[in-house]
Amino acid sequence: MTRSEFIAVTALILFGAFVLGWLASWLVHRVARPAQGDMTELDRLAKQLHDAQDQRDRAIAEARDREAALNSRLTGAEAELNAAMEGLRESRSEVEELRDYIERALARR
Repeated sequence: MTRSEFIAVTALILFGAFVLGWLASWLVHRVARPAQGDMTELDRLAKQLHDAQDQRDRAIAEARDREAALNSRLTGAEAELNAAMEGLRESRSEVEELRDYIERALARR
């Protein structure tokens, strides 16, 4: 076999391998390609997924709004409680002072 024949045979083998690879790739893509019915189903599922994600995002936003409102109400209630407790302390102090005053007034008689 001469050098020219060797190059020609090698070129033919490489070209044959290229053609076989291309045919195998085409066949795999042809077989693996989804049918039109499957594409319709995939589109429907994608739309449902998108809608579900939108609903989830709305629910999360609503939960955050409710949490903020409840935290605001809790802060207000705590402020009212603190004010009431301070008023109660002052009232107890006044009652104690009045008791002392009454006891002293009664003791003078």
